[in-house]
Amino acid sequence: MSHHGVEVAAPPAATARLSTLDRWLPLWIGLAMVVGLVLGRFVPALSALLGRMEVAGISVPIGLGLLVMMYPVLAKVRYDRVATVTGDRRLLVSSLVLNWLVGPAVMFALAWLFLADLPEYRTGLIIVGLARCIAMVVIWNDLACGDREAAAVLVAINSVFQVFAFSLLGWFYLTVLPTWLGLDTQGLDVSVGQIALNVLVFLGIPLVAGFASRWIGERRKGRDWYEERFLPVIGPWALYGLLFTIVLLFALQGDAIASSPWDVARIAVPLLAYFALMWSVGMVVGKGLGLGYARTTTLAFTSAGNNFELAIAVAIGTFGATSGQALAGVVGPLIEVPVLVGLVYVTLWLGRRWFRTDPYAPRTEQP
Repeated sequence: MSHHGVEVAAPPAATARLSTLDRWLPLWIGLAMVVGLVLGRFVPALSALLGRMEVAGISVPIGLGLLVMMYPVLAKVRYDRVATVTGDRRLLVSSLVLNWLVGPAVMFALAWLFLADLPEYRTGLIIVGLARCIAMVVIWNDLACGDREAAAVLVAINSVFQVFAFSLLGWFYLTVLPTWLGLDTQGLDVSVGQIALNVLVFLGIPLVAGFASRWIGERRKGRDWYEERFLPVIGPWALYGLLFTIVLLFALQGDAIASSPWDVARIAVPLLAYFALMWSVGMVVGKGLGLGYARTTTLAFTSAGNNFELAIAVAIGTFGATSGQALAGVVGPLIEVPVLVGLVYVTLWLGRRWFRTDPYAPRTEQP
């Protein structure tokens, strides 16, 4: 079978093995983090240059990295199967509830529980909780052998909700709910246009490119050529894009992280609790609803992931690049990346132990 672009021999009775690229993924990500931190700390001109390379509040280098990361995964989606996902009400409803009711509420509670004395970091963390994942989750889902078609649909739904719900939820969790509870309040000024632009760039472009690739490739060369010849060529670029993005993120904030290690640690604790809790709830709900391994995995990762690019952009645009809110937004992906990589391996282990299935086995269609 082919996994992320590297051919792997898989005898019928044997469990497929990870490709070399995937098997050492934690090492590559760790190295990317270190390289980024070193560059950010000791080459300040680089982080200053990256900081200036923005268009409409969106970092151009990080945007390119995310596009390279997402395109191969979305090119693998079999769009003719999407209807089977949209007909699965259990999956769609549970995803909406976890993403837009449970997730923000959990982050609000954790932020106040762990950062009650640090209002700037608390607000930044709440903003991270409001920004539901529309980008990097496709990588975690793919690595854990989740349902690609389901991931594409759930990410698209999250995107639509993000445009219309982000500002409203920000007002509710930063102003209304704290007032009801007698807590400190904080405003949030973010335009629907800014959120829509973020969604267009980080989901719209790679989704259109992925769909166009499959449609054109299959019409001209057939599905066998597309999946056996074309996808293995572009597959590894998803992880190259991921590593490139991680280097840039850490380089941009290397100095801030190195100069405020205790603050980073304080912010990291509720984030660790959040990612572990949301992923666990997603797995339990999916298993309880009988969604099967692939769709349960997709539900868990789309519930646990966050749109760090949007959260950072909103925090910087509202409170400033050197604000505590911005630092909290930056710490989000720094914790999310290693934690969710770890959860990929836990998910694969659960597939065999809890779901009694081989995650790498060819997936049968679900109604």
